[in-house]
Amino acid sequence: MPNLIDVEYTQTGESTATDSFGMREMQEEAFKARQSQYLLIKAPPASGKSRALMFLALDKLFNQGVKKVIVAVPERSIGASFANTNLTEHGFFADWEVDEKNNLCTPGGDDSKVDALKQFLDGSGSILVCTHATLRFAHDAIDETSFDNVLLAIDEFHHVSASEDSRLGELLRSVMKNTNAHIVAMTGSYFRGDAVPVLDPNDESKFAKVTYNYYQQLNGYTHLKSLGIGYHFYQGKYTDTVHEVLDTDLKTILHIPSVQSGESTKDKHREVDEIIDSIGSVVSQDQDTGVIYVKRASDGKLIKVVDLVMDEPQQRAKVVEYLRTMESVDDLDLIIALGMAKEGFDWPYCEHALTVGYRGSLTEIIQIIGRCTRDSDNKSHAQFTNLIAQPDAGDGEVKVAVNNMLKAITASLLMEQVVAPNFKFRTKRTGEEASNPDELHIKGFKEPSTDRAREIVETDLNDLKAQILQDQTMLKAMPGNLDPEVMNKVLIPKIIRTRYPEINEGEVEEVRQHVVVDSVVKNGEIKEVDDKKFVLMANRFINIDELNIDLIDQVNPFQKAFEILSKSVTKQVLKVIQDTIDSTRIEITEEEALILWPKARRFAVEHGEKPSVRSNDPLERRMAEALLFLQKKRREVGV
Repeated sequence: MPNLIDVEYTQTGESTATDSFGMREMQEEAFKARQSQYLLIKAPPASGKSRALMFLALDKLFNQGVKKVIVAVPERSIGASFANTNLTEHGFFADWEVDEKNNLCTPGGDDSKVDALKQFLDGSGSILVCTHATLRFAHDAIDETSFDNVLLAIDEFHHVSASEDSRLGELLRSVMKNTNAHIVAMTGSYFRGDAVPVLDPNDESKFAKVTYNYYQQLNGYTHLKSLGIGYHFYQGKYTDTVHEVLDTDLKTILHIPSVQSGESTKDKHREVDEIIDSIGSVVSQDQDTGVIYVKRASDGKLIKVVDLVMDEPQQRAKVVEYLRTMESVDDLDLIIALGMAKEGFDWPYCEHALTVGYRGSLTEIIQIIGRCTRDSDNKSHAQFTNLIAQPDAGDGEVKVAVNNMLKAITASLLMEQVVAPNFKFRTKRTGEEASNPDELHIKGFKEPSTDRAREIVETDLNDLKAQILQDQTMLKAMPGNLDPEVMNKVLIPKIIRTRYPEINEGEVEEVRQHVVVDSVVKNGEIKEVDDKKFVLMANRFINIDELNIDLIDQVNPFQKAFEILSKSVTKQVLKVIQDTIDSTRIEITEEEALILWPKARRFAVEHGEKPSVRSNDPLERRMAEALLFLQKKRREVGV
């Protein structure tokens, strides 16, 4: 199956170049905000968030009156990212040094680590690294005032949640309310918390935000030139199909499905064996490292495989240590994992992230994709492939399968928005020409008029798109079941109002327009002919100088992926998808009916008859339903 997304980058080298203090581009941006008491850093995997925190923490220790620094990571292995680091040799004023006794990301019981954290707060030492779990347990066991004059740095911040059931979220809210602690929150995911937000709006408004986007990161690399995101569908057992997408010439991380998922065979160890058998035959296993040597059936080449699905603790520890100390591109070819090797795992040589089964969390997807988007001289292309079950009309779980497929596709749509070049949009005024090539002037476009609307557009747009793309009504509408203008003018504003109840209707419209325009342009294609630029929208090229908001509102910003999907599965599967969507109809509203009424009148003029509810065209059926809805309304009011 072809990729849904192919993005090429210009390899400027800017995101990996360092300044006179040894800071990369993202780290410079974060350091500019170092005086903020609460700082949220949203930046992709591999952009250097760990070292950015080191710069910030040392400045707060030396220059801002902070007495101690606590760095909390979700799991022990990620603690290695905050090991002792020589920063002065690159121009910074101090080094990052963690006493061995204050590195709590080592094997051992939680009770001893909580005691160690308490001793650290009461005694000597400036920097401590621990897990989220240790921090939670310690917070329950110590006086909250102990966090006064402390910098609390939370890595992989999307693990926090505004939900009352989140102990880490409860800790954060309590520390913010009752102490003068500084907080640096870091996340490699733009989709914080997915369905449940990380912070409630009041708390989030207290954070200064540094946003460094995926395009800045990947475009600024030296070696990586392109990223592909695609899907491959299978029927039956995935282990019978995985060989079609597993290329052992590419350094690959393969994540098998959760044992609770529909894609799982419920025997994870057998699945690993069958995957290895699809490659060739096992020759040996190194007892010191756990590396499995597999003789490839096609040509006899030895493929080095690591199994992270195993349950045996000592063997897993050997494997994890080997992964931590690898230095050469030739040290490994394939990692097979289930829950590990996602966030915080660094294997720069990885070229292909192959994931089996639908992932319910957009956060998890972006973390997995981040495993293959490191810059490394062994690759010019990075690839993410999702192997997912194809809906079958005879399957009792067909609705679940269709819903999972749609959600998987929307994840790719969202990633397309994130990894594509960014444009600035301005209101087109008479006689005014855009002087910046990254700026588009659009007739009728409303620029943000308030600080709040501007903040949403500048720092929250991808989070908002994530919520839009996860909305159940939007999922049903995107394959072409609703008129694009209804999607853009009715559904999207409803989601914006729900997410930001504090903004007024004028701000809602400004944010709505920016979401729609940004999505349509990024989902399109821009071409230059002579001295003019054209953008591909709704399968036709429009002169950029003639762009207007009314024209853009007529375009389904999320249609492209489904057009590709329709070419990649059989007509029978497409019918299963459409029938499943039709079985859970979207209720028509007065707003939608009023938008469709003039379209239905034009249809009647052009075709000589009214739209029919029995039509095979879902948009014609929808127009007919709108007419029936309005007729009913007229009868109700006696018109």
